[in-house]
Amino acid sequence: MLDSKRSLDDAGGVAPWTAIGRPAKSARQRILVTAIELFCRHGYEAIGVDVIAQASGASKSTIYKHFDSKEKLIAAVLEEEGATWRAWFYGELGKFEGDARDRVLGLFEVLESWFSDPNFYGCAFLNAISEAACDDQRPRALADVHKSHLLAWLHAQALELGAAPKEFTQAMIVLIDGAIMAAHASKDATFAKSGGLLAASLLDTQLPAAGV
Repeated sequence: MLDSKRSLDDAGGVAPWTAIGRPAKSARQRILVTAIELFCRHGYEAIGVDVIAQASGASKSTIYKHFDSKEKLIAAVLEEEGATWRAWFYGELGKFEGDARDRVLGLFEVLESWFSDPNFYGCAFLNAISEAACDDQRPRALADVHKSHLLAWLHAQALELGAAPKEFTQAMIVLIDGAIMAAHASKDATFAKSGGLLAASLLDTQLPAAGV
């Protein structure tokens, strides 16, 4: 079982699932890390390029040299945060031994570790979508790429469990995204446990009923 209170790595006190606080080796990285922290803490719409320029120590012209627009900067933030989070998340999932059931329930322990971190500000992708205009497909397209990794992982677990992949994957996404949004809104990490209990109920009742 993972320690849900473990939030910072041993090396530098940096949350391993986010680029917030990571050292920057170039002007572009400094701008990006600054933007990640400001967007995650305060929202994408609330933070303008001028605020990022002041906080990063870079001029607005330097920011636009590396990122053509605020939209391009947001896309870079999502790509960076997505890659960092996935490396951590799937690394943590890989530590669970046992069968697909153990791995699926372990997923909610990993989520609780994430929710318990003081730097948890919800999912960068869900937040971006919630702030975007209804007809703005850019954050949704990036979120689809990010979510495709989880969908593939859940599909593999469904096959091992003998569950219908589409139905199982959709049910799990409801529990996962629901737990993320509830934990973000309430600042209560135990929503991960609630999601895990519902997942266990799904595994113990629905799969046997399907003849697994």
